[in-house]
Amino acid sequence: MSFTTPDLCDDFGDHITVADPLFSSYGAIPGFSGKISTIKCHEDNSLVREAVAENGAGRVLVIDGGGSMRRALLGDLLAEKAVANGWQGVVIYGCLRDVDQINAMQLGVKALGTHPMKTDKRGEGQRNVTLRFAGIVWQPGHFLYADNNGVIVADKALL
Repeated sequence: MSFTTPDLCDDFGDHITVADPLFSSYGAIPGFSGKISTIKCHEDNSLVREAVAENGAGRVLVIDGGGSMRRALLGDLLAEKAVANGWQGVVIYGCLRDVDQINAMQLGVKALGTHPMKTDKRGEGQRNVTLRFAGIVWQPGHFLYADNNGVIVADKALL
């Protein structure tokens, strides 16, 4: 990792937005960055499954699960697919599960918390839409930088 979010805030403070400090860190990669790809879904991770099966090189998946603490939108099987397909990281406005397995993977994950229950599979949700949560407007194509200090977003690459 060639950045820290505090340094990026110092250097680019007028060009970034800092997410509210809601997220806990998971995965073996504490810092990650990339171009944002978005999903909006509620207790249904069908679109997450589709996304992590795609080439994620240079991208971060941002999932708006409505802040639900009742189902996990990411588990070890989908996280393994994300790693295999080169995703840089995942930010979840919701929960994940299989924490011990995910913590051993070469993936950075930020989430509100954990929950052992899987989601329903109804094929519902939206991809590549603008999201709003944690004090951020998450635009597909903007850039995300995350580490143990926090999560920031910029409308262009900072590094």
